[in-house]
Amino acid sequence: MLRKVCLLAIGSAVLAGCSTHTSQAPIASTYPISEQQKMQAAHHWDVLAQHQAELLIQSDLLKSQPLFIKGADKATPFSTAFDTLLTSQLVANGAYVKTTPNQAAEVSYKVQVVKHKDRGYIRAPEGAMTTLAAGIAVATIPFNNWAEPALALIPAAAATDLFSGSWTSETSQEVVITTQVTMAEQVVYSDSSIYYINPGDNAHYITPSTRSVPVSSEW
Repeated sequence: MLRKVCLLAIGSAVLAGCSTHTSQAPIASTYPISEQQKMQAAHHWDVLAQHQAELLIQSDLLKSQPLFIKGADKATPFSTAFDTLLTSQLVANGAYVKTTPNQAAEVSYKVQVVKHKDRGYIRAPEGAMTTLAAGIAVATIPFNNWAEPALALIPAAAATDLFSGSWTSETSQEVVITTQVTMAEQVVYSDSSIYYINPGDNAHYITPSTRSVPVSSEW
């Protein structure tokens, strides 16, 4: 009997090795773990403005070059604030910012809101469940050994204080913000940043759609 089992196992291994591993469609795979910040405060707009100002100042093509910030064609809460914030950050970093486009490199930016209608569940990274389980186990130690059960909240509260500032959640909406500089109809600088945004904040980045009103000659 044992001999038959061994022969069956060997035969299965040989057949598996001879297979071509085919599939009718590509198998879905995941990307390496990456992080993406969530933009949910006007201060975050200022952080982006500071980052862009530093990159522009460091650009070899733009050193000592007068800059003109071209505002958005249609104003939004983000564009109105970002115009001012970027101007302030550039001036603070020593840039020469002009109020007219004459003899100046033009700084502009594009904003695109992306809405995912059918995004799959985003699983937690490897190790997250193990860390959570370890935290629960640690919290049960004082509960099982201390005379006062309320003291069991101390480890959990300490862990919450330690990590709560870095906790956030993914959303179904993102914003892509691209800053560009053109000189003589040539793009000499382009940098894009992508952020998660709360669905209720998308109006900060897009202009409300204009609804057409039907006109009739009948009274």
